[in-house]
Amino acid sequence: MKLHYQIVGSGQPVVILHGLFGSSDNWRGLAKELSNHAQVITVDLRNHGRSPHSAEQSYELMADDLAELIQELKLSSVDLIGHSVGGKVAMTFSQHYPEFLHKLVVVDIAPRAYTDEHSTIFETLLGLDLSLYLSRKELDQELSLSLPNKAVRQFLLMNLDLTNDKLTWRLNLHALFECYPKLLQSVCNHQQIAIPSYFIRGGRSNYIGDDDFALINATFPHSEIVTIEEAGHWVHAEAPDIFLTKIIEFFDYD
Repeated sequence: MKLHYQIVGSGQPVVILHGLFGSSDNWRGLAKELSNHAQVITVDLRNHGRSPHSAEQSYELMADDLAELIQELKLSSVDLIGHSVGGKVAMTFSQHYPEFLHKLVVVDIAPRAYTDEHSTIFETLLGLDLSLYLSRKELDQELSLSLPNKAVRQFLLMNLDLTNDKLTWRLNLHALFECYPKLLQSVCNHQQIAIPSYFIRGGRSNYIGDDDFALINATFPHSEIVTIEEAGHWVHAEAPDIFLTKIIEFFDYD
């Protein structure tokens, strides 16, 4: 599958993968800052953003999509950053395509299985009739009845297109919901991956707990785990300056 992507800067290529319900647009600010040091390629995963839709969604397929993009761009080796679901894609890519990978950064996700925390969001979004709303503001007011967290709503509403006074989702919600159980599964099972790796967790997030350290270190023996205490799950958005500093240090950018 040919993924949509955006490129800024020049130099050593670094690819950034967003999480569930996200898109490359979420990383625009960080990409601009990193472009002072590297060629930054932000990607829309399948069924997200401006990338094609498909009935199938799995970590192996998304890793294959990324490998196709890297070969299309004629890149020999990339650094890779993945957040949440994008982090699991990045870990799967490191398992199946290590020849393309220089260094790996995984943001606030471990290779283990996770419990369902998003079905309520899926059901809420799938239950909406977008034809009843004329603006994001109207839709936000409706969503607030089921999703009281304003930051979560604003994040989700970034996936809306408004064309000729008609709202549509860029997300392939139906396919993502059907395939969601696969996205909760563990990755890199019983594998040992030698890529230099950097796991960044948010101090206010429970996605990587202290009890996940043993699994991370066993799977990625050349890894370091750091905590940004000021941040929750969206580490890069909640503590962007600290996050950027740690990324630059790990990738040895001048």
